[in-house]
Amino acid sequence: MTVRMGQLMHVYADQYAEYERRHNNLFPEMKRALKEAGAHNYSIFLDKKTGNLFAYLEVDNVEKYNDIANSEACKKWWAYMESIMDTNPDKSPVSFDLHEVFHLD
Repeated sequence: MTVRMGQLMHVYADQYAEYERRHNNLFPEMKRALKEAGAHNYSIFLDKKTGNLFAYLEVDNVEKYNDIANSEACKKWWAYMESIMDTNPDKSPVSFDLHEVFHLD
């Protein structure tokens, strides 16, 4: 069963282009880790007025996907992104999970 997920994050105003550049050059090991965790149909959208990011992705299994946080690839990516966005003490992005209230198939 596919689960749709939405999250909010924040990138610093002077880092919009850098954020996009880094994602256009996603580390191969991070891309592989995402695929192995069952993530697909993954997009991130930027509101250039506020720096808010909206991430949408679909996963096959939420628990399996959440385990990606323990991977070396993910930890490396978080460290790489830490200087350009709001992060937690463990360098993970500050993110807020959204509750889906409507979906049109």
